[in-house]
Amino acid sequence: MTANSSRNTPLILFLSLVALGFLVWIYYSPIWWVSLTAPNYPPESFPDGVRIHFHMNGVFNGCKKVEKAEITEEEALDCVHEMDTINHYVGMYPIAAGGVIERAFSPFLVSMLGVMILGFAIPWRGIRLIVMGLGFSGIVVWMWLTFYGENGLRFQNTGYLSALVTALNQGEEEPEELTPAQALIARLKAEMAAVQEAEQGEEQAESRESEKQKLIQSLRTSFEQFQARKPAQEREDWTGSGAQVLRWHYEASLGRYFNDPAKIGPMSRTMARTADAVFWLLPAAMLLLLWGARKDRGVLYWLLILVPMALPLFFIVDYAAWLWWYGHTLNDMGAFTVKPFMPTVFGDGKVAQFTTHSYPYVGFGLMVALSAILALIALLRRKQIRQA
Repeated sequence: MTANSSRNTPLILFLSLVALGFLVWIYYSPIWWVSLTAPNYPPESFPDGVRIHFHMNGVFNGCKKVEKAEITEEEALDCVHEMDTINHYVGMYPIAAGGVIERAFSPFLVSMLGVMILGFAIPWRGIRLIVMGLGFSGIVVWMWLTFYGENGLRFQNTGYLSALVTALNQGEEEPEELTPAQALIARLKAEMAAVQEAEQGEEQAESRESEKQKLIQSLRTSFEQFQARKPAQEREDWTGSGAQVLRWHYEASLGRYFNDPAKIGPMSRTMARTADAVFWLLPAAMLLLLWGARKDRGVLYWLLILVPMALPLFFIVDYAAWLWWYGHTLNDMGAFTVKPFMPTVFGDGKVAQFTTHSYPYVGFGLMVALSAILALIALLRRKQIRQA
């Protein structure tokens, strides 16, 4: 490397660290929001309609607590549950049934993108290979412990676990004849009673578990209840691995409103096999990228920066594909029969008496900013390579 070409190295490395910060910021930010508005959801009570936020690791409530003189709410309405309730009448599966693999592998994929950015930015081949090798190795070990290891859920992030628990608590023990308000009140009372019971007879410091442990215990309880309803020969013991929870949670989500084992069983097995395939494809891709990083040129080397740069495009394609699946995989057990349709990806749409709104949010803007930073890194690196 010449003296002229090395002058850009500190700037490239600095911008790479900024890009890594953006990746973390994106992971914990809402990327897209969707809202349903209708005459029976007046803006006085639902200022944003029935709104949900899409994150990399799950779908979360986008409704806020209404604070007005004539309206008193102790807790915001669970609009993920509300939207699921609306959608299931036309045969749509719950929101938790979408993006199953993407959400489960999201921490590993984001970490992999971070290692790729660092590998591209480091101009010294030996150091580059060491950093990428150690980074990829750490991700593979982390992924194995999480996905196949016993009690692997403890290596998952809290947001992902929270989304799983929220999805299960929405319908397992709530009769369908209850109104959304009645169901919410019943769920809140049950949760308060459980907290009070857990705190009795123990000191407060000893009875308080970490949030992640509580979420895992909640998932285990739901899993064991789910297994108890199965024939004895089909039951399985809890291992707490990511693979087991992904397979079971997907099956439970599909069957929350539609008790159709003949259709849900094959879908669940297909999803489990796909998750296994993705698990092994990721280390293979890492090895391929590590091989390409031996040189400062070639398609594999430039993929280190081009793939992270295309993150907004990947999100939109994946988001649109899942919307298509929701609109074209309708269960016949829905209360109303509608023709397969494509939900609105961007902008406003109309379904029956509902107006749909679908727009990018903070996280997507950060993705676009990240792409701009990575494009600048790519240009600086290209100039550096040419000078060298």
